[in-house]
Amino acid sequence: MKLPQDRNFDALIHKFEQKIYDTAKGEWRLKLLKEDLAAFYQAAEPLTVWDAGCGFAQISLWLAERGHQLTLCDLSEKMLARALHEFADAGLSAEFHHQAAQSLAPRLPQFDLVLCHAVLEWLAEPLPTLQVIANQVKPGGHLSLLFYNRNAMVYTNALKGSWRLQQLLDDSYLGKGAKLTPPNPQYPHDVVDFLQKQGFEITAHTGIRVFNDYMTKEVLDNSPSEQLFALEYRHCRMPTYRDMGRYVHLVARKLG
Repeated sequence: MKLPQDRNFDALIHKFEQKIYDTAKGEWRLKLLKEDLAAFYQAAEPLTVWDAGCGFAQISLWLAERGHQLTLCDLSEKMLARALHEFADAGLSAEFHHQAAQSLAPRLPQFDLVLCHAVLEWLAEPLPTLQVIANQVKPGGHLSLLFYNRNAMVYTNALKGSWRLQQLLDDSYLGKGAKLTPPNPQYPHDVVDFLQKQGFEITAHTGIRVFNDYMTKEVLDNSPSEQLFALEYRHCRMPTYRDMGRYVHLVARKLG
């Protein structure tokens, strides 16, 4: 029997760029991430930062511009090459590893800040792998974890109805859909509980796109984007709404 594997995006890098990064939704995600991570960006002393699954490395590049010391890795050779290119274009240096985060982790020191953004939902074993990654956070350091929200996947499928309802009842909807639909989305309450049991306290909890992704194209086309994003911003960190975002971002401090 073939064992499930972590997803490698070498073959989908251009689609990823068009569908996720070069969109208003992608810009909104970066805005909220930067707000949640502003205190680290502004830290008086340089921080050691590991980007575990860096993708195009927008957040890593932003932190490096402030003088923080970055280590980046990615399973995708093409993603890592793009990250390296972006750093070179900016005249910045970092340490790059073409390797899966969980296999690289034992060779790394602990860090002040570990980024794990849009990685968890693509892993064959999400929570065991998260534990390996989280072990590289120093006591008193922080984990920034962005993941695809299973609540949102359930809700969007329920709103579409029809044959999807039985799939939801059977839990057979995972791994279905388009190539960029993650196979292992996570429930926020499960991730929060897991991190707390690993000795972390949650210091920031943000929902990304808590309304936008439930609206039809017709409704979106007839809705002023400025008002929609103002509404998103008002609710994105409120309990209930934050756990309905397409993505959820947690910042967690390691106690001890």
